[in-house]
Amino acid sequence: MNGDSRYAGDHVFWWRMISRRRFRIALFVAVAAAAGCGPQNQPLTPSLAPNAAPRKIAEWIARWNGPEGTYLEISKSGDKYEIRIKDLDKMQTYRGTAAADRISFERNGKAETIRSGNGQQTGMKWLADKRNCLVIRLGDAYCRD
Repeated sequence: MNGDSRYAGDHVFWWRMISRRRFRIALFVAVAAAAGCGPQNQPLTPSLAPNAAPRKIAEWIARWNGPEGTYLEISKSGDKYEIRIKDLDKMQTYRGTAAADRISFERNGKAETIRSGNGQQTGMKWLADKRNCLVIRLGDAYCRD
């Protein structure tokens, strides 16, 4: 036997170890990536949490505060609702109609609804402890203290 054959087994051994290690790393990365892949910015489910009883739309006519000076203001004019939303950039006004326990309106070409909820349904940590909120979608909600 020559001196090279003595290391041939070690070479195969290390290659198998490296391959197993690479496989485990690839498997870990794939599992971690799959765990992080979930639906993002999905609309809020209409189910209410146990402590968030639906409120009448007439009780919504007021100003509702959001984070960092944002707000939602609802007023009624005849059978229509005027919705003013102040975000971080500007204030915009929309016309809405009541339908059961919601107010429907169109914003930027997209149908939106305002519904009763609680702080946990807002999807915002700074509103999580609130119990009297109006939610348009996750991350777009306003509460009263």
